Amino acid sequence: MRRVLVTTALCALALTSSLARPKDQGGPTLSDDLQAALSRGTRARVIVQADETTLQSVRARHEKGLRRALGGAVALDLSAQELQALSEDGGVAHLSGDLPVVASDLITNRATRAEKVWEGTRELLGLISTPGYKGGGIGVAVLDSGINDRHAVLSGRVAGRVNLVSFEPGVSGDPFGHGTHVAGIIGGTATAASRVTKQYGGGAAPLVHFVDVRVLGKNGVGYTSDVIAGIDWAIANRARYGIRIINLSLGHPVAEPAATDPLCRAVARAYQAGIVVIASAGNYGRTPDGAPVLGGITSPGNSPFAITVGAIDTRGTVDRRDDVVAPYSSRGPTQYDFAAKPDVVAPGTRLVSLESSRNYIVRTYPAFHGAGTGSNAYMSLSGTSMAAAVVSGGAALLLDANGRLSPAQVKVALQTGATFMPKDGIIGAGTGSVDFYASERLARGGLQGLVGSLLTSVTSILGVSSGAAYRDAGTLIDRVYDGSGIRLLGILDLGDLLNGANTAEWGVLHLLGPSNPLASAAPNYVIWGNVAGWSDSYYVIWGSAIQAPSGQYVIWGNSEVFSEYVIWGSGFVEDPD
Repeated sequence: MRRVLVTTALCALALTSSLARPKDQGGPTLSDDLQAALSRGTRARVIVQADETTLQSVRARHEKGLRRALGGAVALDLSAQELQALSEDGGVAHLSGDLPVVASDLITNRATRAEKVWEGTRELLGLISTPGYKGGGIGVAVLDSGINDRHAVLSGRVAGRVNLVSFEPGVSGDPFGHGTHVAGIIGGTATAASRVTKQYGGGAAPLVHFVDVRVLGKNGVGYTSDVIAGIDWAIANRARYGIRIINLSLGHPVAEPAATDPLCRAVARAYQAGIVVIASAGNYGRTPDGAPVLGGITSPGNSPFAITVGAIDTRGTVDRRDDVVAPYSSRGPTQYDFAAKPDVVAPGTRLVSLESSRNYIVRTYPAFHGAGTGSNAYMSLSGTSMAAAVVSGGAALLLDANGRLSPAQVKVALQTGATFMPKDGIIGAGTGSVDFYASERLARGGLQGLVGSLLTSVTSILGVSSGAAYRDAGTLIDRVYDGSGIRLLGILDLGDLLNGANTAEWGVLHLLGPSNPLASAAPNYVIWGNVAGWSDSYYVIWGSAIQAPSGQYVIWGNSEVFSEYVIWGSGFVEDPD
């Protein structure tokens, strides 16, 4: 039995001045959450997408409910009656819910080989050497709960800041604690920590500078419209602050295709402006009773223009052979689009980083506090938020090594250098666990050293690098199954893969090396990993009843399990074990 899959045309992903809808439809299209609100007759916060003339009319009619003006959209707070009327307005293109968005070490830098990037290299019998890279000159906009620059590690590191939390306009710093912890993972330094703990070895890129874009409130919650405003602010100020990366360790439930999701559209704008967007996959890989969940990727991680990051547990070792994808880490595919996500995975379990003084997280969960006090304190958190921060730091290393890289090229470098995780497949781990050293050598064009390592590693799935890369908006899974989506590349094609990243064909799994084992493996296992063995169907399908070895049935992401058990978007998990 094959599933029937309706995919979004790639051209629909391009940004346009207005959204199209069927000519025979009298009103706008609606996201699923707003369809539910209409049926319940409840009040809702809404993001209206339309042309500017229509938006002016909408703003005039709903002045009291106006919450925020956005590029090509407006956020409103509407009564049930107002929502009903707007849903019948033939001039409006699309309505989305303004959904709540919540905030999604020494071993880490060794496991990802960030430390090797810091050291520099000597290649070709020592005749060619390169300097070390630590992210100098790279600006990272952290869209989160704020950054407490009074922490000893961050003094003088925050180049700019803005508070866009619509319901907390006068708040500064980081009273929740999530954003400061994320910043420390991206690019903190270990000097101050050495006085109180040996558990914090600094962030992946210790010379980056930060731009604090506060979009989450004191309790870690914000609105989608605030995050969109933050992304647009970062785009507008990218030259002023040297912003090359946006870190989005946050998310909300996917309620519509990426082509109409306003948060995903904002990510696409940043991508087109040349900014690398790193997003957390979400922490919904299992239910509270332990049943596996598929299809739990959150927005904006479902955007094909974001580099979406899942979490692994390194089990406290540098050896990659004992790494596992964390049970809480959201698996793909994405809802609606059925796209392959995450793109890569990174350490995200029990990461020690900066603790903002008297923050909400530690007050609520005192056990998360690790060491130190006041402006030099440290705490431990787990989640894909932490993993995304690791990759933001890694992306800064690549951009430091080669400042000409586009967002698409950064993704290719990160994916190609990663180590494939066969037990989890693409849907659980993307192309695998990041290796910044291998990725950096590709990013700066150092093929001489990279060729030797990849020629040996691609002969084994457990080798150093998978040599795999893809970009997908919903066609890759089908194309891998029918064979049209696998492209084997010779070692000399590596440069072409990187140089052609901006125009690479969608839905194609590029595999480096003529004997790359992923090309000969069963598609089921390449895509789904061990989940493929839990089903009697050769083609694991959306909506199948699949029983795990433990006897529990796999839950699919569009199940009511989320509304019943899961608080969407949380940036950390209380009990990762």
